[in-house]
Amino acid sequence: MSLAVCADVGSTYTKVAVVDLDAGALVAAASAPTTVGTDVLHGLDAAVGAATAGLPAGEMPWYVCSSAGGGLRLAVVGYEPLVTAQAGRRVGLSAGANVVHVAAGRLGAAQLSALRAARPDVVLLVGGTDGGDADTLTHNATRLARARWRVPVVLAGNVAVRDELSALLAGAGVPVTVAGNVLPRIGVLAPASARAAIREVFLRHVIGGKRLSRGTRFARLVRAATPDAVLTGVEVLADTLGGDLAVVDVGGATTDVYSVLTPDERADGPGREVAGNLWRARTVEGDLGMRWSAPGVVRAAAEERLLAVGEQDVLAQAAAVRAADPGFLAGSAAERAADRRIAALAATVALRRHARGAATGERAGRDLRDVRLMVGSGGVLRHAPDADAAGVLAAVLADHAGGWPLPREARAVVDVDYVLAAGGLLAGDHPRAARALLRRHLGTD
Repeated sequence: MSLAVCADVGSTYTKVAVVDLDAGALVAAASAPTTVGTDVLHGLDAAVGAATAGLPAGEMPWYVCSSAGGGLRLAVVGYEPLVTAQAGRRVGLSAGANVVHVAAGRLGAAQLSALRAARPDVVLLVGGTDGGDADTLTHNATRLARARWRVPVVLAGNVAVRDELSALLAGAGVPVTVAGNVLPRIGVLAPASARAAIREVFLRHVIGGKRLSRGTRFARLVRAATPDAVLTGVEVLADTLGGDLAVVDVGGATTDVYSVLTPDERADGPGREVAGNLWRARTVEGDLGMRWSAPGVVRAAAEERLLAVGEQDVLAQAAAVRAADPGFLAGSAAERAADRRIAALAATVALRRHARGAATGERAGRDLRDVRLMVGSGGVLRHAPDADAAGVLAAVLADHAGGWPLPREARAVVDVDYVLAAGGLLAGDHPRAARALLRRHLGTD
């Protein structure tokens, strides 16, 4: 067998999968607590050691993604809030970033202070279609240069001034990476180049800068931000199976939703989005989670009128316990039932928001009616009995009360073996193994 190690260094746990590259099969898996307090390599090496114990000795390539230390914090600075700034935000989410700040228009003193206060790891500087407005992009680049800005910048705006502004920023000591325009023409969203540039900056500047490890080995091992790797896995799975699919990943602090839709007439029709359609998208709900953000789930569910009479106080108490102790483990039947309910509510609200398009800025929302496969992810689903995990996803798929375009006839499956991240990590070097792995565990094989 030709084996590879795929690892996700998360904020709480480090998960490892050993994959047979010839067969595209999962050989072994293990996890260990992420050792952010000391050196993340301690937890990573422990998880890899547990996963590879008893396997044939030999060199195995390592493919690692990471969201430890808060992942990738991105700020977007654009020209107009509903066009280039919104396009930049969508591209940032697709690149696996936590978009912590969006600014539009010319940066003044107050806007620059707000940008600093957001503490981004990377700034995505966009503005103007190709050959269109260049004044705002030029102003903002000049303002960052004069402000002695030291946070890495990805410049992905009007190509007419791109080289000039790149030289200006670099000359002022600003770490700058050039990418293609995220919005080359009105209604045309081009995320690939900027997504690749953000990934490059994440690997070159952010991973080492977070001081997660004392040496350089961890920075050399990491190939992507975890959400970026997962979205790549989702894209591979969608291309392999054909048709629309969605993934809801319920974590301790956030609930992420990924969807891959088949382009339709809206791409060029009269209802097309000015900021472009992103048919492969990700949204992050920072107030929805199983531990740190559990109280936010209860509040959001109440606002959505998803709670039964008398349920809010009981769930609020359970959520407070979990937020106070992120390491909380449900033991009793009542505690496990509360976990299931919080998970179902988090997933339901997150999918509603994703479908409405509010988080992506899409006026028409995201039409999920033709989604044929709904994948559930996150520790609360992976470690739950099959019936409990199925119940959570069944509640999500049965939610049609609000009239949002949610899946009508989707098959539900849980990523029990955590192969989405592994498939995304392998997609570049071993595409056949990635497709086989995802089809075997999440498809119809």
